[in-house]
Amino acid sequence: MDFKDYIRVIPDFPQEGISFKDITTLMQNGPVYQQSINELKKMVEHLQIDVIAGPEARGFVVGAPLAYALGVAFVPIRKAGKLPYKTIQADYALEYGQDSLAMHADAITEGQNVLIADDLLATGGTIATSIHLIRQLGGNVVGTAFMIELQDLNGRAKLPDVDVFTLTQYPF
Repeated sequence: MDFKDYIRVIPDFPQEGISFKDITTLMQNGPVYQQSINELKKMVEHLQIDVIAGPEARGFVVGAPLAYALGVAFVPIRKAGKLPYKTIQADYALEYGQDSLAMHADAITEGQNVLIADDLLATGGTIATSIHLIRQLGGNVVGTAFMIELQDLNGRAKLPDVDVFTLTQYPF
């Protein structure tokens, strides 16, 4: 299946020159959404995964159903200040500033194998920060899985020691 047929591309959003890849149209088609999760499952099921972590917010709509399909736990990675219990956090650079991600301090236990799942791999900053947090808690990142990869932004370069699995790829 060519998942690009179900991903809406919106030119000049959120600003001129950006071509936004919108997965909401894929998710609106139940059988296609299910197939996308099943395809990601096939790509990663050979890994010894204990937990899937998904960064806010679209990582939730990829990571949670993937965790369910694999029968493993799901852990959210949230924006700082959104989690109710003791957290760890890390700052990372955005194109126009800085942001922070956080996880519950007890979300990952020492030695657990973690797959990070998200909708899109662009520059790799969010995922590199997620990897840092998971490793800080003693987790072993066994891979990353994405619906979309924007190849020209070279996000893989920020993930040199982690396997990257993607359903579809676009130039920037």
